[in-house]
Amino acid sequence: MKKAYRRACYVVFVLSICLNNLTLVQSAEKQRHVVVVSIDGFAAYLVDDPKVPLPTIRKLASEGCLIEGGMTVSDPSVTWPNHTTLVTGMSPGRHGVLANGVLVRAGIGIPVTIDSHRDQSDLVRVPTIVDVAHAAGLTTAEVNWPCTRGSKSFDDQFPDVPNALDYTTPRLRTELIDLGLLSDETHASFRKASIVGLDYVWTEAACHLIRERKPNLMLVHLLNNDATHHSLGARTQAGYTANAYADMCLSRIISAIDDAGIREQTTLIVVADHGFTSTPQAIQPNVLLRQANLLTVERGKLTQAQVHVVPEGGIGLVYCTHPLNAPQLAADFKKMFIGQEGVADVLLPDRYEEVSLPHPRAYNQSPDAILVAKEGFAVSGSVTGETFVVSNKEAGTSIGSHGFLAKLPSMKAMCILSGAGIKSGLKLPTIKNTVIAPTVAKLLELDYPYADGKPLAEALNISVAN
Repeated sequence: MKKAYRRACYVVFVLSICLNNLTLVQSAEKQRHVVVVSIDGFAAYLVDDPKVPLPTIRKLASEGCLIEGGMTVSDPSVTWPNHTTLVTGMSPGRHGVLANGVLVRAGIGIPVTIDSHRDQSDLVRVPTIVDVAHAAGLTTAEVNWPCTRGSKSFDDQFPDVPNALDYTTPRLRTELIDLGLLSDETHASFRKASIVGLDYVWTEAACHLIRERKPNLMLVHLLNNDATHHSLGARTQAGYTANAYADMCLSRIISAIDDAGIREQTTLIVVADHGFTSTPQAIQPNVLLRQANLLTVERGKLTQAQVHVVPEGGIGLVYCTHPLNAPQLAADFKKMFIGQEGVADVLLPDRYEEVSLPHPRAYNQSPDAILVAKEGFAVSGSVTGETFVVSNKEAGTSIGSHGFLAKLPSMKAMCILSGAGIKSGLKLPTIKNTVIAPTVAKLLELDYPYADGKPLAEALNISVAN
């Protein structure tokens, strides 16, 4: 009887130790936090520009790790592809997002369109770091992060899609109304705000989630900076004001981390998706294609096309709508445009390794050729008019643009890592944005074997296994 009693006591003792260890493990997991803030279009060259007041960003850089000269982004250097690279560590050619939506090839003669009303499952072909974190039991949240609509891996989300409120987590939507940040649940009323007002709502939503939920992984995307650079230019008074406002939004997020009592356990990664350059001129490739009878325009609209160009800022994605004729049409396109004013290059699929894109036969969304503009020229999608090179106002393109090949220095993005697990006062040379996801995985002690990049070991004061 005594032996049975002692055995029972021993079992209870062992179980109590196991449960206590499990509690400690769970507690340790809850103490790890990573907040990734993307300030859209924040070019690396702005960090050291004395005309820009950036007290928060520069303090984070001095206390942590600054990537000097900036972070090399992925091709194409546009928003959705690069935000997806940030959370997958893969090039767009691998994760599948080549534009701000799905590029739809609808059939022979039908122009390709971009459909941004899509779920993550339609856009992203691979698991993201968020998917892995959530599956491991960590808490996750996002505010205005692209290519996340319909994801099951967020405890709270407020996605970057045209009708964002329709896909916002119901409890978060209700809380934002109670806080006075939203007037109601309709997306129409939300979009009446200015882009500055939207950034305010997104910032306060992020602050609320950090204070109330303390997510292990938080993604935040701010947009006013990009919008201002497009409309008025990056190195302008308006551009500098937008930079300063983004810095103030970032300071609010840091204050929320302090309020939540998790500052000592939080790593803050501040990045951008691309840089910016001035584009006072534009090239209009579809005008020349129309004149060559390769596309049809009715009432000022593109209705049919053998070949046409989808603009992506500093590049144009060239689509040939008849698969059998595509190789010849792409070769003819190159002959037509190479050497034209404002044209830097035309890439055919045999050179796609240079930009890490798949052959169109391997991936339906991939273009049949890529038209590359010279710096100073944007690619316009206009199909009307008679002139190939025009001013940006005549073409209806932005005075500031991105989308150029990522090797262009002005396309490099800001990147700063600071806080828990990061060495202090460190400056590192240029990195690729494929390192961010595996670095997040290392900070959160997650196994993420999918990325092209490796954890940024030089910046970490925690061990990084080979």
